[in-house]
Amino acid sequence: MNPMNYVILAAILFSIGAAAVLLRRNAIVAFMGVELMLNAANLALVAFSRIHGELDGQVMAFFVMVVAAAEVVVGLAIIVAVFRARQTISLDEPAELKG
Repeated sequence: MNPMNYVILAAILFSIGAAAVLLRRNAIVAFMGVELMLNAANLALVAFSRIHGELDGQVMAFFVMVVAAAEVVVGLAIIVAVFRARQTISLDEPAELKG
């Protein structure tokens, strides 16, 4: 299969993730959109690495996965804290928490 097909798939997945982040008001769905965007970036990095015949993109994809894992831990902790305080996970609610 042509590696450019993977780049096109990565662009489609990134677009779906960006639409989820911009259009949905639910924090969990927006969070999943961010994760989809990170995975699309990983797919593009690996595809370009394959096209150029070097391992740099694969190493960068590994570091993106490490950052994504840390982001999941912190993001879910914030979502749980907001849910416990407000009993909702709407993205409009945390704006009311400003002092």
